[in-house]
Amino acid sequence: MQTTTSTETSKSWHSIISKYNKPRMSRSVWQIINSVGSYILIWVAIIYSINISYWITIPLMIIASGLLTRIFIIFHDCGHGSFFKNKKLNVMVGKACGILVFTPYHKWTDSHQNHHQTVGNLDKRGDGDVWTMTVEEFQNSKPSKQFSYKFFRHPLFLILLGGPLLFLIYQRFTRRTMTSKQKKNIYFTNIVLLIIAS
Repeated sequence: MQTTTSTETSKSWHSIISKYNKPRMSRSVWQIINSVGSYILIWVAIIYSINISYWITIPLMIIASGLLTRIFIIFHDCGHGSFFKNKKLNVMVGKACGILVFTPYHKWTDSHQNHHQTVGNLDKRGDGDVWTMTVEEFQNSKPSKQFSYKFFRHPLFLILLGGPLLFLIYQRFTRRTMTSKQKKNIYFTNIVLLIIAS
């Protein structure tokens, strides 16, 4: 009886969530309008508010950071090929959102897909993962490496410094192991960000 109830519940949930399994163009476009559009409007308001009062600017910046998180989610879903049915449209929107979230689309997408394939597999650590050591590895490491690991894994570092270091600095550089496509995308992202900043 328990199995039957469990199966029925599973089918019930399946029918509820099945309508969200495939992207809809209208919903995807609306998400771009209310996320990216609102973000741009907020930034215009921030620019004008600086001359009025920082008490107006700071709350606007908090709202902008929330919208930027939403844009990163769109970027993420494009990387998974799930935001639009059309692959080229996912790449185009993903690249555009990548500029706003300071993240080169192709490198991040490749790393993130690798992360999904290997997360939790200690034999395939590295690309797209947060640095993780086993207890045995930590105990057999030099004190300097143990300190580095503790420092890196500390919540204050990850929350306050990890994000800015990753998005503003680390993702600006190419590496020898990267593909030509990934390198070109990093150069493109950096050039557009420089143009926007100037």
